Amino acid sequence: MKKIICKREYDTETATLVKKYVVGNFGDPAGYEETLYQTPEGLYFLYVCGGPASPYVEEDIQRLAKTKVDAWVKAH
Repeated sequence: MKKIICKREYDTETATLVKKYVVGNFGDPAGYEETLYQTPEGLYFLYVCGGPASPYVEEDIQRLAKTKVDAWVKAH
């Protein structure tokens, strides 16, 4: 997936996967995935997707500040 946020491109195809967090099993309507990526420029983002009863009904890309990366990794 690719998304432009504030004139910067975030692309799961060209970024490096750092960590993936999965809740539930495949087909679980409340299940979801959060995948942390780092761009070649050193920026971080989350790719999120989930079932119809999850916090991520639609797949999306969300920026993640470098100051919040460590906290996200420790929490997941």
